[in-house]
Amino acid sequence: MILGQNQYGKAENRVVRIVRDGATHHIKDLNVSVSLSGDMADVHLSGCNAKVLTTDATKNTVFAFAKEHGIVSAEQFGIHLARHFVTSQDAVHTARIRIEEYAWGRIDVPGPKQHSFVRENRETRTAQVTFDGERWQVLSGLKDLVVLNSTDSEFHGYVKDRYTTLPETRDRILATQVHARWRHAWTGGSGQPQPAEWNRAYERAREHLLTAFADTYSLSLQQTLYSMGSRVIDQCPGIDEIRLSLPNKHHFLADLTPFGLDNDNEVYYAADRPYGLIEATILRDGAEPGIPVDAANP
Repeated sequence: MILGQNQYGKAENRVVRIVRDGATHHIKDLNVSVSLSGDMADVHLSGCNAKVLTTDATKNTVFAFAKEHGIVSAEQFGIHLARHFVTSQDAVHTARIRIEEYAWGRIDVPGPKQHSFVRENRETRTAQVTFDGERWQVLSGLKDLVVLNSTDSEFHGYVKDRYTTLPETRDRILATQVHARWRHAWTGGSGQPQPAEWNRAYERAREHLLTAFADTYSLSLQQTLYSMGSRVIDQCPGIDEIRLSLPNKHHFLADLTPFGLDNDNEVYYAADRPYGLIEATILRDGAEPGIPVDAANP
């Protein structure tokens, strides 16, 4: 028997960083998971812990770095952590940092105090930073971004067999819950300057995803997915690859005929399961795939 791929770390470190700017406060709320790999055979094969940095120490590092470095963006915070673990521990050859960021909005109240917040009902921002001592891989993304078009969507002309019961439609609701990861072109090699605005890059990618969803007259969710991903690649030169996972949030017309009522695309019932699941990766021409398969569903 031989030992295969292995890693260890501390998962789901919930860290909340408050910056106090006089009476105005700012909040960052992250869920940080650290995974380390490298020269770790001894601890598995003989139980020798001489090369093991404790998972408790990785947890403490997350909280200490939140104080020492602050949290400007999920990506930048992950870069600080990954660099630290690889450069400070000889046995650690690769560090992978996964981050979820939860959004808070400010509650506007009269007076000078600005320290009240409400958890925003929007998508969760994600980031994954991997560093092997030489090259970086930065994946940004989001999950649970729920979108809906109430028209401009059709579905017809598909294969029909003896089990097909779904009627064709020329006007339907199209809704999905977007899960996306995109890979930045920056790898730190050949003197590449690190992108200066991770937050702005995230907002631009999110904006293009939403714009493409709204602007596409959809003949299938697959077509919409491709339009969303290709717009991000086209409009964001710093992104080489995007992987999208779109569950179809089905809306079916309610049958009102038993009540003597017409239903001209007005009343629907929303079915939560089972659901169609549409997934694909869109690459910049010439780019090699680089997003790990397990990153498709953050």
